[in-house]
This record gives sequence, C-alpha cells and structure tokens, in this order.
Amino acid sequence: MTTLAVLLSKLFLSRFFLILSGVTIFVLSLDIVTYADDIILVNDGKLSGIWYYAMLRAPGIASQFILISILIALLLMLTEISRNSELVAIWGAGVSQYRLLMALMPVAVGLGIFHFALVDRAVPMAAPVLNQWAIGDYSSKKLSVGSKDPIWMRSGKDIIRAVSTNVSTTKLSQVTVFRRDRDGILQEQIMADTAEQRGQRWLLTNVTIYSRENLPPTQVDQMIYTGLMRPAATGPRKGDPEEMSIADLLYFVDNSGFGLRPAHVYSTWIQKRLASLTTGILMLFIAIPLAHRFRRGGGLGMLFAVGIGMGFGYFIFDGITLTMGELGILPPWAAGWMPPLIFTGIAGSIAINYETL
Repeated sequence: MTTLAVLLSKLFLSRFFLILSGVTIFVLSLDIVTYADDIILVNDGKLSGIWYYAMLRAPGIASQFILISILIALLLMLTEISRNSELVAIWGAGVSQYRLLMALMPVAVGLGIFHFALVDRAVPMAAPVLNQWAIGDYSSKKLSVGSKDPIWMRSGKDIIRAVSTNVSTTKLSQVTVFRRDRDGILQEQIMADTAEQRGQRWLLTNVTIYSRENLPPTQVDQMIYTGLMRPAATGPRKGDPEEMSIADLLYFVDNSGFGLRPAHVYSTWIQKRLASLTTGILMLFIAIPLAHRFRRGGGLGMLFAVGIGMGFGYFIFDGITLTMGELGILPPWAAGWMPPLIFTGIAGSIAINYETL
C-alpha cells in the first residue's frame, strides 16, 4: 500500500504544480503586460522592478487558483489511471475508497498547509508594497506612505483617528476622537490639531468639541485626554481583512475593528483562513468518491464534468457564505466552515451509496 501511495502522490503532485504554476504564470504575464509602464515608472525606470512585482503578485494569484488546481490535478490523475485500467485494478485488488483516501491524505494535508501559508504569510507580507505602488487591482487601495500615514487607534470605547504620526506614535496631528458610551453610541467628537503623549495622558491643542446634542461647538486651546491608545497596526494598513494574517485579524477583533469595520467581519475571515487548511482534504473527498462512482471506465468525461461542476459549486457557495458572514447574516463560524462541511457531507453520501467502507 505504501508503494501505491507514493506512486499516486507523485502523479498527483506533478500535475498539481504544473497546473498551478502554468495558471499563475499566465495570469501574472497578462498582468505585467497590461501594467508594465506603471511598474517601471514606480521603480524609477528600472526593469528589475518587473521581477520584484512578479514576486509580490505571484502568491496572491496562486492563492486564488490553488483550489481549482488541486481538484483538476486529482481528476486528471484519476482519469488517466482509469483510462489505463489501473484504477479498476486498484479497486479489484480490494483497495477501498477509505484506504485510497488515507493513502493520499498526507499530500492533501500538506497542500492545505501550503494554501494557509500563502494566504496567511506571503499575501500579507506583499500587500503593503503593492498598496503603496497602487498598480492594477491595488489602484483603489493606495496608501499615503511616509510620515503622514493615517492611523486608527482605540482607547476603551473611544475610537481615535490621526492623519499623521511619528514613528513611535507619541505625537499625532489632525486628531479626531470619537467618544462613545458603554453601548458604543457616539457622545461627542473631539478634533485637535495635535496630540502629544504625556505619560498615560495626551495633551490636545487647538481643540474643537462637537456634542451629540447638536449644541454649538466648544473651542479650547488645550485639553487633556486620558486613555491608553492602541494603534490599529504598526505601519500602513487600510484594514482589508483578506490581506491580514490571523495575528492581525485577532488584534482587530480584540479592538472591535477600530471603527473601520465591525468585529464580526474580521472573525469571519479568521474562520475562513482556518478553513483553508482543509483545502486539499476537501478536494480529495470530492474526487475519490466520484472516481469510484465512474470506476468502470466508461464515464471518464462525466467524471471530469461532475467533478469540475462540484468544484465550481463549492467556490460559488463559499463566496456567498463569506459575504453573508461579512454582513452579519451568518455567524463567523458558519460562514467559514459551512461550505467545507456541506460538501464533505455530499461527498460522503456519494461514497456510502457506492461502497460500504
């Protein structure tokens, strides 16, 4: 059984990396050709900037196509060995679906970890630079990088926004403090030209205070604000959860999203990120029962068509549940885990119908 597992794993992995690399290079090439002038301009006319851009964009593109690449690679492998009657021989030798799943399970788990590493490490590392360059899909996410980076902070229930800050976040300019009560209802808005940290307090200068009761604004030269401000992030960050690591997402959840987005949005992305670990296993659960369903070798086209159809059905359903989780219609755990659980159940029902494990 070990020899069979090694053979099938090699066949599967060779096709997977060929498909994923081919699709990634194709999409990346189109992206570079389209925005080559902008890439060279951002990099001061250096052609080496194209290679740097390719390195930054490759993880994001690969993460978008890794699911379909795993599924297609599995279906291609199963179709090939079925066409050569090798799959029939495997079933005939008494190898059950369960044993075949277990043989490929280490590879499936490894691909899930690879997918998680792409979306939780590589993509967040590349996102700040791509946002700064503002090329292509990132043109709407341009950040003002330097000493005037906008920054969001939280102090208790209060939300603070500063147009610029120094490196150590001890002196802020163009500060707006949104003071809220225990229920999160806005009570007053404080606007100040500067805020300078003095121990655990902040000295605000040229202050204008707007009350919830719509009273005339109050202006004072100086004001002491007491509170320990926690920055939304170190360095530039717009709060896009798809470009954050789990550590960043947890930080935003702990601080109620810093007023940028509701906390449940970040919780939903945490669950989705964790669910990415099941990527390879889920695709395996879809492909193997289908291969057993069409094990006679006469329905290879149908095997491929049904497999791809189920895969695209999963992608659509996953996108719908993610949107519902961001809107607060579904709880975060359901938005992240409902698609893999439901499609695993569908695959399990197919397996039970055609073999008793």
